[in-house]
Amino acid sequence: MSGRLQNTTFFPPVETALADPNGLLAMGGDLSVERLLDAYRHGIFPWFNPGEPILWWSPDPRMVLVPGEIRVTRSLAKRIRNGGFEVRADTAFVDVMRACAAPRARARGTWISPAMVAAYNHLHQAGYAHSVETWHDNVLVGGLYGVAIGRMFYGESMFSREPDTSKVALVRLAHQLQRWDFGLIDCQMETAHLASLGARTLPRAAFSARLAELVNLSNRPGPWCFDASD
Repeated sequence: MSGRLQNTTFFPPVETALADPNGLLAMGGDLSVERLLDAYRHGIFPWFNPGEPILWWSPDPRMVLVPGEIRVTRSLAKRIRNGGFEVRADTAFVDVMRACAAPRARARGTWISPAMVAAYNHLHQAGYAHSVETWHDNVLVGGLYGVAIGRMFYGESMFSREPDTSKVALVRLAHQLQRWDFGLIDCQMETAHLASLGARTLPRAAFSARLAELVNLSNRPGPWCFDASD
């Protein structure tokens, strides 16, 4: 790790990130819109517990999902068809973040602090951060949020209040991003859950090379509005 950031300093090269813990690159700095956009453009994201310094990460390998490769099982497809869900974008961003921050079974606390909610809401207001929401009978029951730069989407967190409702949001997002010619959804860290949906790992060097192409394509600023049919 290359050390502590000051509010005016740039990030060190991602190749200098630690192997243990995997991807820890730097600490300090701030959560300004400018800092966050610079981080995401280089494949770096903040992840830290409340009360800790801001920690910045670039893990190797990187879990990614190509939008056209999302895997939809028969049971999930049936749930999407028959569940009575409506999927919306960018209509309840702060509500989605707060739902993602809520305590979960077998989890101790949350890294999505009020400061993080405020910082990403500023990104949302600037047109870069987005929520995808699953609604049932006009009640928010699942969803996710993330950041989009160019034709790259960085997934941050998901939540479900009913079975599969975060998956419903992710499938809808992936299909829409494919239509919009997005190249990757960044899933950050490897999990069996994401692998079951079609995500796979890329070496950091390959991820960075693809990222450099995608972030320099034209932006699709928010608020987003998804196509009427899926």
